[in-house]
Amino acid sequence: MHAVLAFSTLPLFLGALLSDWAYARTYEIQWTNFAAWLITGGLALTCLALVWTALDLLLRPAARRGRVGMTYLVLLLASLVLGSANALVHAKDGWAAMPAGLLLSVLVLLVAAAASVIGLGSLRRSRT
Repeated sequence: MHAVLAFSTLPLFLGALLSDWAYARTYEIQWTNFAAWLITGGLALTCLALVWTALDLLLRPAARRGRVGMTYLVLLLASLVLGSANALVHAKDGWAAMPAGLLLSVLVLLVAAAASVIGLGSLRRSRT
């Protein structure tokens, strides 16, 4: 379930990136507001995935824990930290949020995508 939750953050973080890009092109302030809401939704799902993954790693026998699980946990944590910083940047007004907000949106999307790939890959490995 945690891999599905982590994968579900991708459309939200992608929407935030596209909203930031739209704001950079049009300077319509509503795009930054929309991006802030999308980031908040992505962070909520990231928190759920992080808690689920941490519990899964703690309750799993030591022999089945691996470097992949810890990498996945660290990437989810990095996604949460970068996403929180992105939410704080988007809390500013539109002019103050712009170059940093767009850059952070790209970073959050890349880290969340890497976490999703690893999470879905570990899900496939556990089935075989």
